Amino acid sequence: MNQSVAAGEQEKHAVLPVPTGDEFARQEFVKSLKYHLSTRVAPGIRDSYEKRRAPEFQSRAGRLPQNRREVREAMSADPYFRMWSALERGSQEMLWNSVQVSIERQLPDLVAAAQAAAESPAAQQLGSLTLDPSVATPGYVSAVDIHLMPGGYYTEVCPGDVAAGALYDRGVYVYANGRMGPRNADPGDTAAAFFRQRFPDLAPRRVLDLGCTVGNSTLAWVDAFPDAEVHGIDTCAPVLRYAHARAESLGQRVHYAQQNAERTNFPDGHFDVVMSCLFVHETSRKALSRILREAWRLLAPGGVMLHTETPPYGALPPFDAFMFDWDTRNNNEPFWAASHELDPRAECEAAGFPRDAVFEASPLSHYSTTQSKPKRVFKGGEVGGGWRWYVWGARKPG
Repeated sequence: MNQSVAAGEQEKHAVLPVPTGDEFARQEFVKSLKYHLSTRVAPGIRDSYEKRRAPEFQSRAGRLPQNRREVREAMSADPYFRMWSALERGSQEMLWNSVQVSIERQLPDLVAAAQAAAESPAAQQLGSLTLDPSVATPGYVSAVDIHLMPGGYYTEVCPGDVAAGALYDRGVYVYANGRMGPRNADPGDTAAAFFRQRFPDLAPRRVLDLGCTVGNSTLAWVDAFPDAEVHGIDTCAPVLRYAHARAESLGQRVHYAQQNAERTNFPDGHFDVVMSCLFVHETSRKALSRILREAWRLLAPGGVMLHTETPPYGALPPFDAFMFDWDTRNNNEPFWAASHELDPRAECEAAGFPRDAVFEASPLSHYSTTQSKPKRVFKGGEVGGGWRWYVWGARKPG
């Protein structure tokens, strides 16, 4: 079988697990199931809410539900919602299992490819990889298998392990039905495009990606600013080994290091951009406060802190916020709800940024604008006209 077809059109590189025909069919089944649940089954939840549960709530309370918590109160025992929820949870577990089979079969080769990239002479490497075994995995990373990914980001099953990185890279592509692009880079591409439009005067010399995982969004900044020195940090060695080998194989220069974003070893004012993509919702509130203060320290005068996430609850109607909050209780995302109810201005101001330097925006997905049918699967159907990410941050005075 042609490898580009076997990989489901995900961009190939040295450490991407390539499925056999049977493994590929299994992954395609999971993609189809998730699409079916989102577009065919989930819309029935809204029907049940509007026709039965909301009127029942109104008869008791004298008004309709006004927030996601009240919608949950109305829907928690609804048989149709419970049926969908069980299927959605099952599809998430099936997703990871379908990718694990390929990784277990190829793991020795994937580890060897990563080691070859890391151990080649420095002069032959585009970027670098610095691991520090003394860096502890934070409790908010190790307490649960985030989004049900077996072993999370940090588990190592063999010397030089990269399984967590491979599972995340391929798993995210299957999860999103390829709608984040062949590199899973849509959040990073969108953020970089927003940055260029919002701050045309700033050509960053150094960029830091916090919680970079396998570097899918990190590489977007390499593409956007080829003259910049780009760094990515994470506390988990398996995903960093994978990220480095992936970047080297794709011909991208990134310097990866095992560090905690709450306290890095970079000097003051070292970066013009400190950014993250889909990192805040996997970080505890206490840790986030320290991370924002660290970003303030790391930024040069005039530098920009920028975080990309999914839309906040306040931007959604109560029912949609309730559906979006499903991950908090059912997908091992304990910080999901709090991250979607942040007050960016208060958080940034507490970290040292002036209140009037804070920004929020909802830029249109970069990848959806390049497609003939710009739609994104959401819990409850397809979003016509393109998906919008949520970007927030602040610029340091300079």
